[in-house]
Amino acid sequence: MADVAIPQGKVLSKRRESKRSSLRNALRHKSTVAFLMALPLILLIAVLVIYPALYAIHLATLNKAMTKFVGFGNFEFLFRRETFWLVVKQSCIFAITAVIFKALIGFIVAHFAHNVPPKGQRKWRGMLLVPWVIPPAMSTLAWLWLFDPSYSAFNYTLSFFGIGPIPWTGDALWARFSVILVNVWYGAPFFMIMYLAALKSVPDQLYEAAAIDGANWWQRIWYVTLPMMRNIIAITTLFSLIVTFANFDIVRILTSGGPLDHTHIFATWAFRVGIEGSDIPLGASVSLFMAPILAVAAIFILRDISKRGNEA
Repeated sequence: MADVAIPQGKVLSKRRESKRSSLRNALRHKSTVAFLMALPLILLIAVLVIYPALYAIHLATLNKAMTKFVGFGNFEFLFRRETFWLVVKQSCIFAITAVIFKALIGFIVAHFAHNVPPKGQRKWRGMLLVPWVIPPAMSTLAWLWLFDPSYSAFNYTLSFFGIGPIPWTGDALWARFSVILVNVWYGAPFFMIMYLAALKSVPDQLYEAAAIDGANWWQRIWYVTLPMMRNIIAITTLFSLIVTFANFDIVRILTSGGPLDHTHIFATWAFRVGIEGSDIPLGASVSLFMAPILAVAAIFILRDISKRGNEA
């Protein structure tokens, strides 16, 4: 019998199909291994995050004695209180202002550290990270002494210039300024280290090409540095916004929400209502109100990142 000749195109197509099937099997195997390796972390998140969140939702639907289902009654009660809307306003002012200044200072300091000679970079990075490394409760106690109405180091220094004592924590406006200042001092190093890592990943060839085209220092930052760092800036801002909204220790230690509840944010007021006021369901309702605000912010920021990824 004469050998039947198999067309070369069919042989190549069969080889391609076999390679694709083997690649699919390898990817499936790798994804299974990756899932099994991530399973302990998934279970940990489910136990420490998902379960408390669901339990908080359950608590928010109960009455003060936690014996009767009231549905949205706690939220309706909050919406009728002026203090609640003051807390919403203060939380937004506190978080947005602090994040903007942290991002701005972190960007400036990151540029400074990036341009330091390599021998001195490690020393400068270590010193600049000190505020972020110190526990916030401990550093806030030091700031509390600096703002003390009787022995304030700030007021003592200002007295030499004829500026006379400022009620750092006794006046509503100055108290807001004080808690924002401490939060910026604590959180700016985080932005600095993230932006410094992003700056080191920007190719030098882009700056050289921009310089050849006649771009000045500001134009190189606007058209080269910022576009290359947009994703890092967005993710860092979102993470810091979530942490700042949920901040508790700085406001609690520095002002305890005073004067007259003008520095309360969601976390501190939820503690005041839920723990000190013995109304756990109402405190849970206050804390849950952060979720829709942060969800809207996350949607806008992450949607912007996905758009840039599709354009790229």
